[in-house]
Amino acid sequence: MMTEAEILQRYLQDQREALLWKLDGVSEFEARRPLTATGTNLLGLVKHVATMEIGYFGEVCGRPNAAPTPWIEPSAAPNADLFATAEQSREWVEDLYRTAWAATDQTIAELGLDGAALVPWWGEKIRHTTVRRLVVHLIAETARHAGHADILREEIDGAAGLYPGVENLPEESPAWWADYRATVQSVADQFVPEGPAGGGER
Repeated sequence: MMTEAEILQRYLQDQREALLWKLDGVSEFEARRPLTATGTNLLGLVKHVATMEIGYFGEVCGRPNAAPTPWIEPSAAPNADLFATAEQSREWVEDLYRTAWAATDQTIAELGLDGAALVPWWGEKIRHTTVRRLVVHLIAETARHAGHADILREEIDGAAGLYPGVENLPEESPAWWADYRATVQSVADQFVPEGPAGGGER
């Protein structure tokens, strides 16, 4: 039977790999291209999650950070953790993330789930916490950003799926998916607001 730590780490690793997988097969341009009004991009998501993992399982746990993260220092520009600079290659960002994985796993192994942690930016009542809570927090954060990556990747080239080799989608033809989308659109069209806000008839 798996231990609690093994179960949590299994879920965490699944989300890590799902996020990184969304970079497979896309060009350097598509990996970096902002696809939302707030600039969200695939490679930036990986850099952000790597940065977060390094911080939570390094200094927050009283340990050295696995790598320097100057882009989140107070002097750094806002959102500098959410995109890779031209000097930060895709391979470099991926390696940074894998470095974070190894350091996190080592922290969990050495401190245990009941190990103490201090998160200065959390509220006063909860900032003194445990490794267990940090792992749960990291699973939630990584899963959220993996979901963002799902949508971005589908917008880029239509690729979709849960994990490598596990699409978790109906195995249907492109024509079926086009019909399905048209069905969803036809339902939505019944709720188009009237007047200037909705644009009236189209």
